[in-house]
Amino acid sequence: MISYRHMRHEDIPAGLSLCRSAGWNQQAEDWELFLKMNPHGCLVGIDERGKVIGTVTTCRYQHCFSWIGMVLVSPDRQREGIGTQLLNEALQLVPNNETIKLDATPAGRAVYSKLDFIDEYPINRMHIGPHEFKNLPSSFARAIEANDLSGILKLDREVFGADRQQVLQWNMKRAQELAFVFEEHGKVSGFCFGRRGYNFDHIGPIVATRFEVAAQLLSAAVRKAEGKAIVIDVPAHTLAWSEFVSSMGFTLLRPLIRMYRGSNATPGLPQKQFAILGPEFG
Repeated sequence: MISYRHMRHEDIPAGLSLCRSAGWNQQAEDWELFLKMNPHGCLVGIDERGKVIGTVTTCRYQHCFSWIGMVLVSPDRQREGIGTQLLNEALQLVPNNETIKLDATPAGRAVYSKLDFIDEYPINRMHIGPHEFKNLPSSFARAIEANDLSGILKLDREVFGADRQQVLQWNMKRAQELAFVFEEHGKVSGFCFGRRGYNFDHIGPIVATRFEVAAQLLSAAVRKAEGKAIVIDVPAHTLAWSEFVSSMGFTLLRPLIRMYRGSNATPGLPQKQFAILGPEFG
């Protein structure tokens, strides 16, 4: 019989083991942030021997919405309904009537649709190997400094639909060399963050007022990550942006679908989000 309880710091190695089995990119620091953001919002599934065989995380972005991620099940216990039960357990942790969001694989979409999740928009995970970049445009983006943060957070709240200061500051601390900002007339018109992962570097979020700014931010970040494999999760809002990312040498790794349950009263401005932070964070 499977039991479920809150995740603890001592469960992080088990979570990492599940990540490695699934080929996922997260590291210990990611799990630590989940627990820091919502210490009572992360769950594990335990088998009869007391072994962790599944995980799920929830991040609450104030009163705006909650985010579900890291639905992982041990390979030898899949197709037993454990992932669905973990999801149901996580939904019980979210306040009533609050919007819930997640990024689903096509296979996961079928499960989430049965739980009243609705498609919002598609996302394409794009990948490029080391030293495969081409057609990099010049960039006037500069490294983020401490006094840029207030302008970055203001723009991000408008675009993301909620305040995620804690996550962005964590990104900045982990990979400051991948953090860039673009200013026009003394005002932040775009920014980019990145993080180092187990399999590859992950660039995102990229938030910008327009395409040209996003292009310069992405170019600046990939130049700094030269020599390492990179992924970027690209919302498929416009064909032109997807074609631009492809022109740099990125190829499709897998599709995702952003979904929500509830009113989605604070959707932000998705058309100004050119790369998401990641499926586990939004």
